[in-house]
Amino acid sequence: MKDDPRPAPPPADPRTPRPPRLDFDLNDFSAPQPQPAECEPQRPPPLQPELRAEGAPTPAPTPAPRPRRSPARPRRAHKPGWWVLGAAVLAGLLYLSWAQVPVRQVVVSGNTHLAADEVRRLAGLPAGESPFGWLYYGRWKAKGLLTSPWIASAEVTRQFPDTVRIQVNERQPLARWRRTGQPELLLAEDGTALPIRPGVTAGNLAMLPVISGWGPERLSEALRLTRALSRYTVQSVTYTPSGLSAQTASGTAWGGDLETFVKYAGSIGMYPNKQIHIYPWGVSVQE
Repeated sequence: MKDDPRPAPPPADPRTPRPPRLDFDLNDFSAPQPQPAECEPQRPPPLQPELRAEGAPTPAPTPAPRPRRSPARPRRAHKPGWWVLGAAVLAGLLYLSWAQVPVRQVVVSGNTHLAADEVRRLAGLPAGESPFGWLYYGRWKAKGLLTSPWIASAEVTRQFPDTVRIQVNERQPLARWRRTGQPELLLAEDGTALPIRPGVTAGNLAMLPVISGWGPERLSEALRLTRALSRYTVQSVTYTPSGLSAQTASGTAWGGDLETFVKYAGSIGMYPNKQIHIYPWGVSVQE
């Protein structure tokens, strides 16, 4: 073996990096060559859910834009024609003809205590059967009907062609109020005093119960008791500071207060021809 005249290589330094190692032969051209990567379509990133704080209101969706409309053509203002003016003139003529027609007949109804002439006088109508114009008669004259205590309500209407109707609703007398040193008055159910004067027919006054008394006035309680005992044919009701007493066709009854009297009023029919005393704790019956 011949000696190699070339000098020996220096020992390798462990800190010197080694060249990369190839796993194929440089002279072998059949080794696989790197192929270019195919171009793939880029996909959009997935949508991430929107995070909202708990209790926050949900935003309203954005409204879609509205399609534009072409501007509307202005409408022409229609002026009133001659027919409108003619209708107005005709209505005016009809009203004047209605108002100018004289009233020749007055019909009064609903009156049982007041005479028809008295109702006409209260209504402000001319006396007798002389005709008058409707324009002359106004609402302010018809209010005179309510000045009479006998009339609770009234209605005045015009009926074509020449008639006026007056419908009255009269108050009905419930009892006679007998006062010391003063004339006797009639009382309605609501306590209205009904005076007796000319033109008023009160009817059979003897059939009405008499209310009287002394001391503090208890007229409203006496009227209520008269209405409550109407089925027992009350003849008189008297009030005193101590209570109320009623005289009926079958006996007498006394009560200290109105509520207790009305509560035990049925005892009058249970014990006829007796003297009944009504107390808050019971009923006392005497011969």
